[in-house]
Amino acid sequence: MRTLVILPTYNEAHNVLRAVDGLLAAEPSVEVLVVDDASPDGTGELVADATESEPRLHLLRRAGKLGLGTAYLAGFRYGLDEAFDRFVTMDADLSHDPAALPAILRAMDDHDMVIGSRYAAGGGVQGWELHRRALSAFANVYTRTLLRLPVGDCTSGYRCYSRKVLENAGPFDIRASGYSFLEEMVWRVHRCGFRIGEVPIVYTVRTHGTSKIDRSEIYRAAWHVITTAFRSPPRPRDPGA
Repeated sequence: MRTLVILPTYNEAHNVLRAVDGLLAAEPSVEVLVVDDASPDGTGELVADATESEPRLHLLRRAGKLGLGTAYLAGFRYGLDEAFDRFVTMDADLSHDPAALPAILRAMDDHDMVIGSRYAAGGGVQGWELHRRALSAFANVYTRTLLRLPVGDCTSGYRCYSRKVLENAGPFDIRASGYSFLEEMVWRVHRCGFRIGEVPIVYTVRTHGTSKIDRSEIYRAAWHVITTAFRSPPRPRDPGA
């Protein structure tokens, strides 16, 4: 099984190569694609230099800051074109531990999508203030209830999809970004009848750089959940999937 890990980046020069090294060490079978949105801090240049000596590392450079959702889609398209079987998304800021990757991939033996979950037994968050913990917990209850999802962590970006999911659940029809993309994607996977699993992860607050999520993104995600709840559910492109 060929596995591609997709790392969207914008100004992650302090973190990206540490994340890449951790991933390549954690799981010898994976390859890593960095999707960089023209980071002014030189993230793309660092990765480009590293690809010279690491054949399992790839770089996709984009013209500007185009958003998290479109970065995922660019990575999916690259991986589909290059005949990968499984597609992992995660943050490049080391808040998602590369050491959790083997457990996520093992769980894919019995599922079509696996989420690295902060809310599964054994999971958690380190370094968040109380208000951020409360906001995350509320967002997940809100999303899970309105979209009728059997998932504990609907907003985790650490997840793995099978090729079959990407070919049938219609990810390229999604126009939202950020949390909204993550929430709609899990809704699509569930509504198409695919098997979703969760494995516990511990999310840690970044030590370098700044978060790309702002208050406006939270409001957009909340509204997107409402509009998604009233839409007709997607159906698999291949009815036999």
